[in-house]
Order: sequence, then structure tokens, then C-alpha cells
Amino acid sequence: MTAQLSKKSEAWSARFSEPVSDLVKRYTASVFFDKRLAQHDIAGSLAHAEMLAHQQIISAQDHADIVRGMEQIKGEIEAGQFEWLLDLEDVHLNIEKRLTELVGDAGKRLHTGRSRNDQVATDIRLYVRTAIDDISGLLRDLRAALVDLAEQHADTIMPGFTHMQVAQPITFGHHILAYVEMFGRDAERMADARKRVNRLPLGAAALAGTTFPIDRLRVAKTLGFDDVCRNSLDAVSDRDFAIEFCAAAALVMTHISRMSEELVIWMSPRVGFIDIADRFCTGSSIMPQKKNPDVPELARGKTGRVNGHLIALLTLMKGQPLAYNKDNQEDKEPLFDTVDTLTDTLRIFADMASGISVKPEAMRAAALQGYATATDLADYLVKKGLPFRDAHEAVAHAVRACVDRNIDLSDLSLEELRQFSTLIDDDIFAVLTLEGSVAARDHIGGTAPRQVRLAIEEVRKSL
Repeated sequence: MTAQLSKKSEAWSARFSEPVSDLVKRYTASVFFDKRLAQHDIAGSLAHAEMLAHQQIISAQDHADIVRGMEQIKGEIEAGQFEWLLDLEDVHLNIEKRLTELVGDAGKRLHTGRSRNDQVATDIRLYVRTAIDDISGLLRDLRAALVDLAEQHADTIMPGFTHMQVAQPITFGHHILAYVEMFGRDAERMADARKRVNRLPLGAAALAGTTFPIDRLRVAKTLGFDDVCRNSLDAVSDRDFAIEFCAAAALVMTHISRMSEELVIWMSPRVGFIDIADRFCTGSSIMPQKKNPDVPELARGKTGRVNGHLIALLTLMKGQPLAYNKDNQEDKEPLFDTVDTLTDTLRIFADMASGISVKPEAMRAAALQGYATATDLADYLVKKGLPFRDAHEAVAHAVRACVDRNIDLSDLSLEELRQFSTLIDDDIFAVLTLEGSVAARDHIGGTAPRQVRLAIEEVRKSL
């Protein structure tokens, strides 16, 4: 009677004396979020079925029926016609049930030699691998957009800051290339993480392997994996690859957030270095003059969301004994949201970078504040033979005198400058210009416009 009530919808129904309650079904079901794994689940099942047929574990006819049924299921899912049932708990059982409806016993034989434990681990790895490939392309697009912006402003002078105080003159192109470097490292991390993602768990079955004569390497080759997971216990319980991906994603979002912070500051009327295209901003419901940088602000906030997902996954795994535990069902929503958030953010930032307009006059005016060429004056004195610490002290006195008079170092006459050091000659004025300051830093990694253009050439080659 109980079996009839449950309609034997669960793969384990004959073991239990009463059906699962509706509350527990809702609590334990994952189908309404893990259905996004459907295409990967089908790909994994087709590779598994091909191997079973090759190993003569199932017949050629069963294999043909499975392929035919899966093609129909794939079409139903793509057309939005597939019926996802809560009673069937997850993406795997929903697809298997539909396959059995379509092809009969062949559908029941598909699960030979595997478990949902190694099945879901395979699906997730396929999903993360695809996500990494997509994200790598988006990182490339963002870097390309930033390189274009940097090239336009290889000569545009702005103040460089430390402690948010004017430090030394740099070029805006050089500043933007710093983010190109950050996102380049992010791309390297994604590529490196992909190597560890790209190992096949399928064949580990529930935890101990299977008694059937399977060929795991054949399945790995079919699905494009580099290798198989070498321990069956680890294969089904490992989520390191998901954590590593989320860690790499959190670093990408950290770099996005740092860039967002600067965009917000630069766009403020009090600074006025840039403007962001209207399509990335909103107004105020009460203040008609407002133009708010909503996209950078929201990206800055979403960084906390992605960081939280990383911590959630780390916490999820920290107390689990081997092998698979139901806890691991909680890996998907943080992972899926991380992929969605990062993908959307990178896509919109690549577009937004192309819509940034720069205000060189405001940047130059700011660079003239804060005695940005003081270090150049100190370097000048060192080249004249003065020890650096003595040069530092002499320039500090000069800056203090300028502060008292509310003028810049370049406003001092030669006679006034020589009061701080007799080593100063009339060639000092070329040193104290903003253009002279940035041009003097003409080495690999320096802010000189020539170096900025060389760096851009190197990045373009790598892209």
C-alpha cells in the first residue's frame, strides 16, 4: 500500500515503509536549481552509455535507444517543454524518468555502473569548465576594452596617489594598465584552476567503484577531460575544484570592486576626472541634478556576495567525512550564483569601459596640487651628488616654504630654489614639469608614455 502511495517515484522506494512527506520533499529537492545542469547531465550520460555499449555491458540497441531518447529530451528542455517534477527530486532522476518513458528498459539500464554521486560530480565539473571558458573570454574582452582606453590616454597626466594623498604624476594610461595586469592574473588563475576541474569522477560510482568492466579513460576522452580522478572516495566527495573556482572568482570581483571604487571617486563632481556613459547610471527620484554611478556601486556590493559564496563552500566542506554526504547538495546555489554574478559583471564592465570619457584638464589640475614633483627634485639633487637622505631633507624644507606661501615648487625662482641647495641650476625647471616627471620614468613598468605604449603592444600580443 505504501509503495502504491509513493508511486515508486524515488529510486529507493522499495526500501522504505512510508512515503517522504511533502515538507521533506521540498526541503531536500534540488531540481528547481540543479536543472541548469541538464545539458551537462545529458552529455555525461551519453558518454557513459557509449562506453557501456563499447564494453558490451549494454547492447547496441539499448545504446541506440538511449541516444534517441536523450535527443528528444534535449529538444524538450531547449524548447521549454520538459516537465520538471518535484517528486523526482533532482535533474538526474527527472531526466532518467523521462528517458524510461520514451525508450523503456534501455533507459533503466543507463544507470548501470554509476551512481548519482559520481554523476553529479561529473555534471558540476562540466558546468564549471564551461563557466571558466566563458569567463576567460569575458576577461579577455574587458582587458581589450581597458587597453583601448589606456592607449587613448598614454600621455594624459593625472596624480598618482598613496594614502589617497597626491604622490607623483603618472599617466591615466599607466593607471588603467594596472587593472589590465590584475585581470591578466585573474585569467591565469582561471586557466590554472581549469586544469584541476578537468578530471573525470564518473566511474567512481557511489564511493568504491563498480564491479562492471568499465573504461573510465574512454569516457574521459569523449567528454574532453584530461584525466580521471584517481581515487573513488575522493572523486565523489571532492569539491576543491568548485572552491578554487570561487576563490578565483572572488579575486576577480575584488579587482572589479577596486576599480569601481576609483570610478565612483573619479566621477564625483569634487574630483571630476571622468564621466560614465548615461546607460550605466541612474538619476534620483527627488534630486533632478543627480547622475549616480549605479553599476560600479552595485558591482562593489556584489563583491561581498561572491566572497560570501566562497566562505559558504569552505564552511560546507570543512566537517564532512568521506565520502559523499547530502551536505554537498548545498554546493550548487553558491556556485551557480557566483558564475551568474561574475559573468554579468564582466560583460557589463567591458561595455562600460568603452563608455568612459576622460577629463584631462581636471586630472592635470589635480596633479599640480600636492607637490607631486617633489621626488623628482630629490632625485635631481641625488644625481648632482647629494646623498638621498640629505636631498629628501632639502626638498622637505622647500615644500614647507611653498605650503606657507600657497605656491607650487615650479613657481619658485632659481634663486629661491638655491636657498635649499646650491647644487640646483637652471636645468631644474625641466625636471619640475609634469611632463618631465612622467617622461623620466622610462623603464619597464614605468609611467613614461613610451613605456605605456610598449606595455600596450605586449598586452595586445597576448590577447
